[in-house]
This record gives sequence, structure tokens and C-alpha cells, in this order.
Amino acid sequence: MSAEPPRESWWRRRVIAPILGQLRQGITPQLIALTIAAGIVLGIFPVLGTSTLLCAVFALVLRLNQPIIQLVNYLVYPLQIVLLFPFYRAGEHLFGRPPVPLLSVVELSQRFWADPAQFLVDYGLVALYGVVVWLLVAPLLAGLLYLLLKSPLQATARRLGVR
Repeated sequence: MSAEPPRESWWRRRVIAPILGQLRQGITPQLIALTIAAGIVLGIFPVLGTSTLLCAVFALVLRLNQPIIQLVNYLVYPLQIVLLFPFYRAGEHLFGRPPVPLLSVVELSQRFWADPAQFLVDYGLVALYGVVVWLLVAPLLAGLLYLLLKSPLQATARRLGVR
């Protein structure tokens, strides 16, 4: 019987190893921390279907690591779904607007068929309100995440013997 080496976990292979690989290739811990923080913050943008493009453009403009920012973006997708309603409701509250139904498929369908144009206006505004709240929260969250990630990544780089 041959003893097989233990298999690495998915998390280690797909998340930790690429980050360690970037550190070994000379990417600074600060840049990786910024990339991860940006991936998290852009990944929770409250409009479904936009975060991949936002991350790609942001990484391109700031010359961040595309694979890492997209990996983080995909990992926080469940968080994006969970935060949609809080962003939308906070936006409605911020703008003093009455809440529109978001969870009732029957109500959504009735509103759509009663007046499709008004439906688009109502739900477009809800999304816009959510984006405004995200714009208020995003810089603070990004800064906090960057500060929380930078030190552990610097320590990891030192342990690896790089920069």
C-alpha cells in the first residue's frame, strides 16, 4: 500500500496558493491587499450582473491583478445577494421613499403588468438608491479591509522570504 499525500483543500488550492504565488513573484503585499479589498467592495455592488465588469475595469485602471480581483469578486457573490435588500432599503430610507415590494413575485408581476414603464421607474430608482448607499459605504469599507489585510500579507511575505 502506498500512502498518498493528503489532498490540499479547495480553499488552499484555489485561493491561498494563487495569493502566495503572487507574493513569490514579487507583487507587493500592499498591492495584493488593495486588490482583495477592491474585489470585496466591488463584488457587493448592489446591481446584479455588473461586478465582474466593475472589477475588470478597476483592476485595469489601477493595474491590479485580474485573476485575484475576479476570484474575490466571485467568492463574495453570496454576500452581494444578501446585501441587496439592505442597500435598497437603506437607499429608500435615505431618500425618504416608501419601500417597494421586492420579495413577492405575485406583487412584482402585478406591478409590472399594470404599468411596465412605472415598474421600470420604481425599481430603477430603488437600484439607484442602493448604489448611492453603496457609494457612501464603499470607500470606508475598502479602507478598513485594506488596513486589515495589509499586515497579515506583509507578515506572510516575510515568512516566504520576499520583500
